[in-house]
Amino acid sequence: MITNITRTRLAVATASALLFAGAPAAYATLTEDKSREAAPAVRGAAYVETRLFFGTERPDGGPAVTDRQFMDFVDRKVTPAFPDGLTVQDGRGQWRDRNGVVERERSYELILLYPAGRARAADPRIERIRNAYEREFAQESVARLDEPTRADF
Repeated sequence: MITNITRTRLAVATASALLFAGAPAAYATLTEDKSREAAPAVRGAAYVETRLFFGTERPDGGPAVTDRQFMDFVDRKVTPAFPDGLTVQDGRGQWRDRNGVVERERSYELILLYPAGRARAADPRIERIRNAYEREFAQESVARLDEPTRADF
């Protein structure tokens, strides 16, 4: 049986715990003036970032694409289509091929940035690059990732 004294002690303990738990939040709310914090600056213009992923192992068992071959491909096929600039990064990747086998291979990631207003014109040039690499190096596919972004140069 709970007595009035026990009930009173329980109520006081519960109220104290609630006040103690809420005090830091209330204190923070009273002491921090959010209105004085500046909003982060938005820099740059609307761009699209396209990343292409090029594998180097050949499904037909032929020799892997070398650095020299890949950079020659970039010079012949990519740079003329995107002369304003690009980035190439070395990678290691894996994917499941059309036979269900997980293939692990050295790869290249090609990053293109172009104004969002030029996306429609850039699309067929990017697809020609993908198709050319697939044909030239007997690849099943070249992965493509497009993201809206902001860029400032």
